[in-house]
Amino acid sequence: MLSMPITRGAKKALRASKKKRVFNLVRKDKVSKAVKSLKKLVTEKNYKEATLAMREVQKALDKAVKGHTLDKNTASRKKSRLSKMVKKIK
Repeated sequence: MLSMPITRGAKKALRASKKKRVFNLVRKDKVSKAVKSLKKLVTEKNYKEATLAMREVQKALDKAVKGHTLDKNTASRKKSRLSKMVKKIK
């Protein structure tokens, strides 16, 4: 059973949490779409487009870190692995 907040502070925290959840889902969605498009370009072995897409991925990941949606080490790991994938197709 879901417990409902009782105190005024807990009610406010719940409202804030719901707003942050929506915002974080949008941020994560942008990251995943950017990663998906990059991986598609890598499988097609399109190096020039993949390097441009890599910039978009890095931008999306950095924004997610800035907004505390993702941990900085998680974003760093993803950037590292994806850039390694792009370098392989060169």
